[in-house]
Amino acid sequence: MYSKIGSYIRELYKSQDFIPLSAPVFTGNEKKYLEECIDSTFVSSVGKFVDRFEEMVAEYTGAKKAVVCVNGTNALHLAMMLAGVERNDEVITQALTFVATCNAISYIGAHPIFIDVDKDTMGLSPTAVDHWMNTNAALHGDECFNKSTGHRIRCCVPMHIFGHPVHLDELMEICNKWHLELVEDAAESLGSFYKGKHTGTFGRIGIISFNGNKTITTGGGGMLLFNDEKLAIRAKHLTTQAKRPHKWEFYHDEVGYNYRMPNINAALGCAQMENLEQFVLNKRETASSYAAFFKEIEEIEFFAEPAGCRSNYWLNALIMKDKKTRDSFLQYTNNNGIMTRPIWELMNRLPMFRNCQTDGLKNTEWFADRVVNIPSSVNIHLLYENQIK
Repeated sequence: MYSKIGSYIRELYKSQDFIPLSAPVFTGNEKKYLEECIDSTFVSSVGKFVDRFEEMVAEYTGAKKAVVCVNGTNALHLAMMLAGVERNDEVITQALTFVATCNAISYIGAHPIFIDVDKDTMGLSPTAVDHWMNTNAALHGDECFNKSTGHRIRCCVPMHIFGHPVHLDELMEICNKWHLELVEDAAESLGSFYKGKHTGTFGRIGIISFNGNKTITTGGGGMLLFNDEKLAIRAKHLTTQAKRPHKWEFYHDEVGYNYRMPNINAALGCAQMENLEQFVLNKRETASSYAAFFKEIEEIEFFAEPAGCRSNYWLNALIMKDKKTRDSFLQYTNNNGIMTRPIWELMNRLPMFRNCQTDGLKNTEWFADRVVNIPSSVNIHLLYENQIK
């Protein structure tokens, strides 16, 4: 069975060489814009490509404003600060996520509370959040507190795993009920829509990532998405060392951060954005091919987008029968030049988050034993075929 799957993946990508999990693709104006940036000498944090990149992402996602950062982790750190998260506050999130989600919470001195995920999204479950809050939280005026720790619960951070949106309508209702700020970790979901609206734009703040393995890349990089323009202005101020604009004077009115994206990275991002929709359609076509193939493979399920969503299928995922099957599949594929990987180690199993509260995480642990990611790069052959058409 595994050899059949390996042969199919090689045929899909038309390659007998090593097949990576998710490699960047540069088929547009990347070199042109980089040369233009270098010729201008504005390669650092000031330059026209920074502004253009922010405008392009804001227009595509429907956000009122977008602010670039050096990476998605920094963007999430700043997003939670802007949402009012402070030291010793608590943040509702999921254990099934990349460690950056929880690291960003820790940078503030806050603490994650891990709630279970839904089987159809792999993301934070509104039902599970509601149940935990009803049992463990209490409102005092306009603020929410944890009954057992006495700490304020300030924020809710769902992560759209592999580009699949969580149930945002229901989650928004729960956040409103408990006076929690919704901050979407949409790092993996640029190009994903929930009921026609782009992920990262449901609360006042969301973030996306442009790491080298993302759907589009700036090498590294991230961005904050805002529905509140005043917050966006403040974010821009904080990312530039909280320096007041002046032609020659250096005056900083609060503690700021050097979270600025260099113009040279933004130039790459502008070129990538020009092909984003084409890349997403390509990845969705690849996902459709995988879905049809694995429909005929017993004991392996291809994870499809939730109802009412358009996922970018950043990484395609398989659900194996059990952990033993998962491990044997990982060993076979990686030994034969096809990169596959398990889902991340659960956050509550890591030493720095082992003592955080959880709700039992039944679905989370089920996924942790079974999920495998398979090659999900933009398929160059399909891309060129569609361009010719």
